Amino acid sequence: MTVTGTITAAPATARIQRAVTRAAAFPRLRYMGSKYKLVPQLAGVFAEIGGSRALDAFSGSGVVAYTLKALGYQVTSNDFLSFPSIIAAATVENQSERLTAEDVDLICGPPADDRDFIQSTFDGLYFDREDRVFLDSAWSHIDTLAGARQALAISALVLGAARKQPRGVFTVTDRRYDDGRRDLRLPLRQHFRERVAEYNAVVFDSRQESWALCGDVSALGGGHDVVYLDPPYAPPKDDNCYVKRYHFLEGLSVYWRGQRIMEGTRTKKLAKKYTPFSYKRTVTQALRETFTQFKDSTIVLSYSSNAVPDAGTIEAVLREVKGSVEVRHMDHRYSFGTHATAARREVSEYLFIGR
Repeated sequence: MTVTGTITAAPATARIQRAVTRAAAFPRLRYMGSKYKLVPQLAGVFAEIGGSRALDAFSGSGVVAYTLKALGYQVTSNDFLSFPSIIAAATVENQSERLTAEDVDLICGPPADDRDFIQSTFDGLYFDREDRVFLDSAWSHIDTLAGARQALAISALVLGAARKQPRGVFTVTDRRYDDGRRDLRLPLRQHFRERVAEYNAVVFDSRQESWALCGDVSALGGGHDVVYLDPPYAPPKDDNCYVKRYHFLEGLSVYWRGQRIMEGTRTKKLAKKYTPFSYKRTVTQALRETFTQFKDSTIVLSYSSNAVPDAGTIEAVLREVKGSVEVRHMDHRYSFGTHATAARREVSEYLFIGR
């Protein structure tokens, strides 16, 4: 693999700076592989490529799709999980709707019905009774909303739950990672009010229609000038199962409708959704098929150096469909966790650009 350049900062143009400033306010969800810190570099790359239609095929936290919108693209955002798609509906697809103070007071007020699914199903897990009662009650009102207003309410509920849970993941049920932060002490009702304010603040009209989808990448159509790919690469060890880490957020985003809880599990996790990107034996072919699917677009692909396949393989596969492939090193290094072994898990970020 030949690294052709290092990205240290986005070009100082007014358009890019406006987009980066907007994205800096985007509500931060602690999400595996999130690209919040790389927004300035990515914005510079997207602006350099140009075009008017962009696809973020694995939207995750939503910050890259939002950055594309802030750059003036007509954006299609997609994820195979529901809650990232709902966040994109609230912030990328939505151009003007906001939750009013009256909406928030209603959702935070007395329940509209006697539902108790969260109270009973997650008794003793994650949150105390007051918080679980609030989640059921909030959904009794959210069910009466529609469109962008409902997406905003769900997004705020999801972000509040993620902020209240230590490390933002739902793989443990005790408080071993409780570091005393305010977020861990704040009642979910107050979290909701504050998170609504955060999401309301980032709604803006880009004057370009955008869409938020939930589905498999293979079902997406073409016609995009830029396709950004940040798939869940198979790690050499451990796993990259987003459902395992964020199952509560996924269930909460749809009030567990259509979801299958694995009752025998301590964490009440959801059944894992299959994706070929999660397995070493299938990820390379999945990338090959995805590159072929979007061969008529400029492909921008993020890659972390601790993933499978290696960067050389990704470059070779991308060259099968693209005559010009550039590999850039992102001026960024991060590690997972704060424990003593985290340094051994440091990874570097690369960007593949296929034209």
